[in-house]
Amino acid sequence: MQAPLSNSAAWKSLITFTILFLAWVSGFSSRLFAVIRFESIIHEFDPWFNYRATAYMVEHGFYNFLNWFDERAWYPLGRIVGGTVYPGLMITSGSIHYILHSLNIPIHIRDICVFLAPIFSGLTAISTYLLTKELWSAGAGLFACCFIAIVPGYISRSVAGSYDNEGIAIFALQFTYYLWVKSVKLGSVYWAALTALSYFYMVSAWGGYVFITNLIPLHVFFLLVMGRYSNRLLVSYSVFYILGLIFSMQIPFVGFQPIRTSEHMAALGVFVLLMAVAGLKYFQSVLSKSEFKYFFIASSLIAAGTVFLSVVVLTYAGFIAPWSGRFYSLWDTTYAKIHIPIIASVSEHQPTTWFSFFFDLHILITTFPVGLWYCIKKINDERVFVILYALTAVYFAGVMVRLMLTLTPVVCMLSGIAFSRIFELYLRDEEVPSNNKNESNAHLYDKAGKLRKMKHEQEKESDEIGTNVRGIVVIVTLILLMMFAMHCTWVTSNAYSSPSIVLASYSSDGSRLILDDFREAYHWLSQNTANDARIMSWWDYGYQIAGMANRTTLVDNNTWNNSHIALVGKAMSSTEIEAYKVMLSLDVDYVLVIFGGVIGYSGDDINKFLWMVRIAEGEHPKEIKESDYFTDRGEFRVDEEGSPVLLNCLMYKLSYYRFGELKLDYRSPAGYDRTRNVVIGNKNFDLTYLDEAYTTEHWLVRIYRVKKPSDFNRPRLPLSNRKIRTKSYITKKTSRRKKGSIPGKPPVIKGKKPVRT
Repeated sequence: MQAPLSNSAAWKSLITFTILFLAWVSGFSSRLFAVIRFESIIHEFDPWFNYRATAYMVEHGFYNFLNWFDERAWYPLGRIVGGTVYPGLMITSGSIHYILHSLNIPIHIRDICVFLAPIFSGLTAISTYLLTKELWSAGAGLFACCFIAIVPGYISRSVAGSYDNEGIAIFALQFTYYLWVKSVKLGSVYWAALTALSYFYMVSAWGGYVFITNLIPLHVFFLLVMGRYSNRLLVSYSVFYILGLIFSMQIPFVGFQPIRTSEHMAALGVFVLLMAVAGLKYFQSVLSKSEFKYFFIASSLIAAGTVFLSVVVLTYAGFIAPWSGRFYSLWDTTYAKIHIPIIASVSEHQPTTWFSFFFDLHILITTFPVGLWYCIKKINDERVFVILYALTAVYFAGVMVRLMLTLTPVVCMLSGIAFSRIFELYLRDEEVPSNNKNESNAHLYDKAGKLRKMKHEQEKESDEIGTNVRGIVVIVTLILLMMFAMHCTWVTSNAYSSPSIVLASYSSDGSRLILDDFREAYHWLSQNTANDARIMSWWDYGYQIAGMANRTTLVDNNTWNNSHIALVGKAMSSTEIEAYKVMLSLDVDYVLVIFGGVIGYSGDDINKFLWMVRIAEGEHPKEIKESDYFTDRGEFRVDEEGSPVLLNCLMYKLSYYRFGELKLDYRSPAGYDRTRNVVIGNKNFDLTYLDEAYTTEHWLVRIYRVKKPSDFNRPRLPLSNRKIRTKSYITKKTSRRKKGSIPGKPPVIKGKKPVRT
């Protein structure tokens, strides 16, 4: 009997290994569309800073990286990078680079950064398998592993080239949860210590570690409320909290936040509560029933009052910081728009639509409640954790689009449980019961005298009907899974594999046109401006300018200084002369704007302009008022009905300079904006304090040189003698007032919007 069992276990292990390997391969392959269609590049916004920081660490060493003062960011303030960044992503890439070079495998750090997230997607699939296996079964774990390998909700932040913190953070999240569940089941100091180490890696990688910091204490609290206290729970949480607290404080960016901010107080409160419950359990064993009753009441009141007063006093004294604005925005969706418009301006911080849930999760959004019901039906300590995980993740994902990323893993786990139960019910073999009675006794007659069928014959017929039903259910389920795989591939290919710095358009004959205006503009900056030139742009493009053009920026995607960003917003929202005063005070040499009116690019600065106004109004309410940029009917228009304040502000002039002379095709009038579908209202204007320095081929990026006060004392050169390198559809540059015509029709991009992080 031992040999068949051994063979069965070997086959199960082989099948499990094969499925995990194929899940890793499929997940890695599905994330390579961007590399295959374009090239191996870093795209989006935040990844460019992460790549630049990683390259600096590889070149100068980790110690110099921690002490790096970046002079090219937030001019004239600068940025202390080591104390304002989560270094886990850089350390991971740098370690891989160091190991490969130690093995004499020469590979550029850029290629490691590009392919890091696809590689870690396989580790995420394995950690999801281990966690689901601990919660339910190995079969459910394999389903969950395959789901998370290709689900769009996770691929959206882990495609090749998307070198962001979430690429490794979701693996750390799932692995930490697996170790926590394992430690709760075993009550082992070893597993709890491993949980703390994994938590330390998570803290170093992503600010979303606060989700773990609050979910694990919430799990412990509910177990105590449900009367599920045990020594295993005491050992697991005590070791995890103490070691995790010490480890997390070693990250310079985190520092003393775990003991001085309100977001971390829940973990401390549950730790104190757990110690109190453990003490009560001890006194219950040594005191009589009546003595313990009075002791319990008195100690509970004293402990509750002491904890409450301590938190109030420490908060009032300033030792404990109140809830941050980002945390408040999770409970009140209107808070950020009113008080912190810079947070609300990011598209990923908007509430999630129902379409987004289906788009990112497809059939899983309907099956994961089934897995949740099974966990509730067969509750135990570890399944309490996954229930709380699911409920909290659903709420936060509904509040903010970006947090769909935290919902996706638990949806895959619970859907894996649901599909596993379906196949267990409809694919199991049922033995036909044998009938040992004599054939003469087995035949029965009904009242009409007709011979009835034997009992096992009746059961065989019912089994045949059941087999048909089971076959139909299995086939339908397989079709749904096939549709899910097709949907994931299509979404990944079309929605999540287009770099924001390289755009693509398709002509009428089906050929693809590559629009490389962003890199064209950044290359021009790097080759035609002084090394210490200062570039003013909206904060969205700060990381890309610093990473690709290697030039100094005023603001970038770190958004740590709202007043500095508001000053840039004020310059963009003011008239040219008022903006010139701001630019002189900031030593600005060039101004960069994104304009999509020629090709129909909807993610340009005009469409973001109202957020610039709102942020500027928060710091400069006397000079900037949002209502001034709307018409009398409350509309935001750029045509002749637009507000005079809007038609004469700096952003409008920099976007539409010389555009009023441009005729896109024979059907459209001059100055027709393809993004807004209107003819602009202010065409005949000139610039006094800025000169056009460069415009990319498709007018997507426009760069202007800020004149110095000494330039106004010089004689004005004729336009033909100026060094203006402008690539545009206007072929003649002899006169700014002369209308030009465009040979052919330029490509049009509709609805393309960059992901803002």
